Amino acid sequence: MFVLDSHCDTPSEILRGRDIALDNPDAHVDFPKLRRGGVDACFFALYTPNTITEDESLRKVMRMLAAVRDALAANPDKAALATTPEEAIALKEKGLTAVFLGMENALPLGKDLSLLRYFYRAGVRYVTLTHNGDNEICDSAAEGKRWGGLSPFGREFVAEMNRIGMLVDIAHCSDKTFYDCIEVSSAPIVSTHSCCRALCSHRRNLTDDQLRALAAKGGVCQINFYPVFLSDDYNEELDLNRPGVKDVVDHIDHAVKVAGIEAVGIGSDFDGIDEAPLGLDDISRIGLVFDEMARRGYSEDEIELVAGRNFLRVLSEVATTKKFQL
Repeated sequence: MFVLDSHCDTPSEILRGRDIALDNPDAHVDFPKLRRGGVDACFFALYTPNTITEDESLRKVMRMLAAVRDALAANPDKAALATTPEEAIALKEKGLTAVFLGMENALPLGKDLSLLRYFYRAGVRYVTLTHNGDNEICDSAAEGKRWGGLSPFGREFVAEMNRIGMLVDIAHCSDKTFYDCIEVSSAPIVSTHSCCRALCSHRRNLTDDQLRALAAKGGVCQINFYPVFLSDDYNEELDLNRPGVKDVVDHIDHAVKVAGIEAVGIGSDFDGIDEAPLGLDDISRIGLVFDEMARRGYSEDEIELVAGRNFLRVLSEVATTKKFQL
């Protein structure tokens, strides 16, 4: 089956000096681990925090983009950049890992739609509209006080994303921003790394109503592995009651029951989380999630949908609805 992880923060680690050609002992993601885990495609998220300036964030994102490109150029026998599902499938057939690019936080783009188009041309296929702070585009789940959802420019931004075929990612958005995106977007939207609020009350997780709205829009919720998003019982400071593989699949189960099997996938947040679930130490162990799904009675076709086919479908749909050829 085709396995896709829609959100890993590996570019930040590459920028810090990680050689992802090596099997790094403390890393969540590198090429050997991707291969061992049977992961065919992985979105590398170009992440910038809200704690730096717009200019600083743009420079950082450019450096991460260059670092990822350099890493791929240095390892042509292991991986290559993909921008479409067809390219990713072709790379799998060649025995290579497909690396997609996403951008986590629209801060580097400011209020400049030409930069959005530039990063699309550079290979970026989704933008997470914000991170842990409100920006020029919208309110975040962490703050949610500036605009009351999408800003007026944010509505233009989402429309331009639709026009050029860029995925709108609402992970980290406030509830009001989420529903504004549902209303404004003419294409399916996604949450590349979120869990279910019915099982864990964290503000970053999606409510059942949001899961249903996402599915009705044709989108997907990609389940996050961050223990803080998986269980209210987890004590991060003391690392007590850390959730494991079964808790991850509990969230998959819940999302499937609420939104349907075609609206759920995997977005681990590896390299962006301090602790991983028990048993899921790194991306090489991702198959344990699918093993647990099989134990719970999911069919092979259903597991394949969650493993990657659902997200590939949304990528294709957004690309085919675009109205402008870059």
